[in-house]
Amino acid sequence: MKYLHTMVRVTDLDASLDFYCNKLGLELLHRVDVEAGRFTLAFLAAPGDSSGQVELTHNWDPQEYAGGRNFGHLAYQVEDVYAVCQRLQDAGVTINRPPRDGRMAFVRSPDQISIELLQAGDALPPREPWASMQNVGEW
Repeated sequence: MKYLHTMVRVTDLDASLDFYCNKLGLELLHRVDVEAGRFTLAFLAAPGDSSGQVELTHNWDPQEYAGGRNFGHLAYQVEDVYAVCQRLQDAGVTINRPPRDGRMAFVRSPDQISIELLQAGDALPPREPWASMQNVGEW
């Protein structure tokens, strides 16, 4: 058995690609527009690691997807959780659960999919402004 990917339905493919690629830092590996089925698939992965892919599925006909939290979350290991959170915050992304412990943070995609960011290796020493930040919304 081999893990292939996780599929997430998105309502705005451009906004989702901007979030996942330009802000979070994933790479677009492959995109398929299926005109007959009226949907687009976009496969993303962390740079240099295509083994854990995310498939963004965009149905062209408008649909509402409520309760992104019932999905659970996607988790990515990062080299510096503080630097990633700062980059995301500078790009306008809300840090829902700041990395107060130097180990873990949560953000949400434009479709409210929860994304967990985990520090590689040992937790970093607590650092401001993160150590004093409160949670925002749900994560």
